[in-house]
Amino acid sequence: MSNHRLLMGVSALAFSLAGLAFAPSAAFAQTGTDAPQTPSSLDDVLVFGQGQSRQQASVTEAIIAMEAPGTSPLKAIERLPGVSFQSADAFGNYEWSARLVLRSFNQNQLGFTLDGVPLGDMSYGNHNGLHISRATISENVARVDVAQGSGALGTASSSNLGGTIQFVSRRPTENFGVDLAGTYGSENTSRGLVRIDTGSLFGDDSLRASLTYVDHQADKWKGFGEQNQKQLNLNAVLPVGRGELYGFYNTSERRENDYQDMSLEQISRLGRNWDNNSDNYGNAVTNADIYQANPGGDCPQLGGGSGTNAYVGGASCIDDAYFNAAGLRDDTLAALTFTYPVTDHLDISLTGYAHKNEGQGLWWSPYVPTPAGAPDQTGTAIVNPSPISVRTTEYDIDRRGIVGSATLVVGMHTLEGGFWMENNDFTQARRFYGLDRVANTRNSLDFLANPFFTQWAYDFATETRHYYLQDTWTVTDALTVNFGFKSLAVENTATTITGANKTGTIKADDNFLPQIGVAFEVNEDHQLFASYTENMRAYESSNTGGPFSATAAGFAALQNNLEPESSKTIEAGWRFRMDQIQGSVAVYDVRFENRLLGVALGAPILGLGNGIQNVGAVQSRGFEAAAIWSFAQNWSAYGSFSYNDSTYQDDVLDGAGVLVAATAGKTVLNTPETLARGEVAYDDGHLYATLAGAFTGSRFSSYLNDESVDSYTVFELTAGYRFLDRADWLDGTIVQLNVTNLFDEDYISTVGSGGFQNTAGRQTFLPGAPRQAFVTLRRRF
Repeated sequence: MSNHRLLMGVSALAFSLAGLAFAPSAAFAQTGTDAPQTPSSLDDVLVFGQGQSRQQASVTEAIIAMEAPGTSPLKAIERLPGVSFQSADAFGNYEWSARLVLRSFNQNQLGFTLDGVPLGDMSYGNHNGLHISRATISENVARVDVAQGSGALGTASSSNLGGTIQFVSRRPTENFGVDLAGTYGSENTSRGLVRIDTGSLFGDDSLRASLTYVDHQADKWKGFGEQNQKQLNLNAVLPVGRGELYGFYNTSERRENDYQDMSLEQISRLGRNWDNNSDNYGNAVTNADIYQANPGGDCPQLGGGSGTNAYVGGASCIDDAYFNAAGLRDDTLAALTFTYPVTDHLDISLTGYAHKNEGQGLWWSPYVPTPAGAPDQTGTAIVNPSPISVRTTEYDIDRRGIVGSATLVVGMHTLEGGFWMENNDFTQARRFYGLDRVANTRNSLDFLANPFFTQWAYDFATETRHYYLQDTWTVTDALTVNFGFKSLAVENTATTITGANKTGTIKADDNFLPQIGVAFEVNEDHQLFASYTENMRAYESSNTGGPFSATAAGFAALQNNLEPESSKTIEAGWRFRMDQIQGSVAVYDVRFENRLLGVALGAPILGLGNGIQNVGAVQSRGFEAAAIWSFAQNWSAYGSFSYNDSTYQDDVLDGAGVLVAATAGKTVLNTPETLARGEVAYDDGHLYATLAGAFTGSRFSSYLNDESVDSYTVFELTAGYRFLDRADWLDGTIVQLNVTNLFDEDYISTVGSGGFQNTAGRQTFLPGAPRQAFVTLRRRF
């Protein structure tokens, strides 16, 4: 076995579900051709840790295809050690609930790219990018590369304090082909997909393209509402001499109704199936009237009143249920990449990209009544106003950027340098829209028009400049050393349009963020690696997150004194191959500096902004292990385990040195101490199946650790049959069954949907979806 093949095959998930990876799309999609390529070993299916001195692993579309169609690629990587993914829906696409924790890093402390194009921090209220579920169709993701501890220096991200997640698109094939797929299942889920590959249009090595369209519709699993999405992906490749031009143009139209955020008290009192009262506008109006007549008598179960309020529909608090809530997002993301081998030793790459987004987050608020004469959707004055109005947070993103690199091989040294420059114009506003008392006159899945009040509006201009230089030195055939550094400068400027004055500029910059790593091959079956990395996270340009989300007085105090978050990461590991068992082990130590914590003020629906706490240092240490055992013909088993110990090192003090929160020694929020996964897979070329179980340890939900959610274990089942000959990987029909939450576990998935506070009691939890089943029919012509 060659060293090259060892490096490609021996890291943890590389061997996960080996038998299941024989889906026909896996054989040709990654190579950009449609020639039959029957996988013959684990190395031919997945690539892990190739030449890397850091913990890194990749999940291919063969693994993604085992999930229910339309499932977020983020859900597919949760089988990797150290990765915790949470979502209140079966697909992991519901953005309000989607949370990714990598080791102890939150989602907005990670870096994300698609074909090298930055996706920002992928938070719900995106200010600098978009979620992967909108950036591309999940069936068009060929590979996901995950660096759990620290990403490559050239990753185009200003938020990757921790790891990076890089998505790689499935390329157009060289031969003509058509993919059709249809899915139907629980909650009236229907998903239709068609992909057309043109093949090489003008002979060999000529222009080829693919066009993919998806329409995904589903009802919520509880309450009333829909979660729908339509997407269009256009990809093209044009050979240019020895190089090529590659481009994509992707659009997404997402419309999803929200689930009710709940506190632990509400979940105990009302049950996991409780939700907004979107089916009964009359009840919502009655409860709003009751609250506004006597707001001081609200929520007796929380010690906030006399308990005499007669709420209807099963509620005993105005925050138990709102009439409706929704997220609307329209996105267009386009990029063009030119790569060219100038000589046998010099390669260059240049990518230009643009992204436009329009979004609204809607919440039917009983706290702000509609005034008489407010305009309706058509602009007509409302004569019978409702005690409810619709509160929105509105988003408009217009960002453009360029990413470039050059790689030069000189003897035993591979030198690489590059840059990333982006200008992002982001407008964010909070507005209120009127409603009639008799009937709900606003469609929750349509963009709203004609507000009666703008509470605040800000323009944010963000300028990002990123440069890097590194050398990979092949000291011997067995020893490789890489070292380099990056320079990052991000300037955030806010201009106040309406609301509290937050006009001003904050800048985060560091001209020397080093990275060094070493990989040593003990022999062809064993490899050791270690790395050290320093990173910095830029500030967020948003009025709902980061320093600008503080009150006007708080922002003024922070503006000239705030230091950006930074991290120093050390990790080391061992990749191994022993007969039928292959796997990896890794340990890490992370030191955070200037860790900024957002403290939500008031109930989430009130939108009162955040307090910003700097808890100083955070220490994170952990251990990860994963292995696969090919114990019989057509059978394999996979297991992974992670342990993480992350604690705040300092108390929170105000400017006068007075204690605000005793956070020193407390465990980091929403970070499970233990994660474990086990899978058993069978595949004989026609029949295939896998049973997977994933354990997530308990998680704290308050900074003072006085509230937590229990651990849980969720199982999933995939089974299918391929009506084709094993030698024919192009044409054929596949029938697949997916059952999520197989044993109908009652558990809390998302922690932090409504933000975090120092102490317990916040509505910030979303129960996980119950058992659901989906059947898919796929055909390639």
